Amino acid sequence: MRLMIAAVVVALASCKATTTAQQTAAQPAVVVYKTKANYNNLVPVILSDDKSGIVSYPAPADLRTSTGYATPTVLHNGYLLDNRGVGKNTGFLKLTYEEYAAMESAPSLAEMYAMIVDKDPLTELYDCGSNASYKNKESELNAMIDGKELKKKCKKIK
Repeated sequence: MRLMIAAVVVALASCKATTTAQQTAAQPAVVVYKTKANYNNLVPVILSDDKSGIVSYPAPADLRTSTGYATPTVLHNGYLLDNRGVGKNTGFLKLTYEEYAAMESAPSLAEMYAMIVDKDPLTELYDCGSNASYKNKESELNAMIDGKELKKKCKKIK
């Protein structure tokens, strides 16, 4: 009986450790970027490597948060903190978050592709690690930017 209890305790302990590791691994990356123009309120989509098609886009309901819309957080010196899924092949639609979120369903891929205002809008893009590694993400990122450490502490993607 004691052997069975010990086995259950060991099994539960290893499950907890596995779950914690999975939760840590599942944390989204902290992405910081700059754009050529002010696209802060325009909906981002992910394009194919050759920019000839859309490979990923949000559902209209995905753009809403409990406090409004998932627009980027404005950081110092023109940098933005992604809250929606910006990546190296991001393009921006001519639709605002509010316009897109009001739709019952996403437009067709052809319609959406025709709405792209810039297929290469990013001038800089950084992966700054996991959300879990920050206590106060916005202030820590601003400190990196102010101290000119963003390029040292984050992985440059573009």
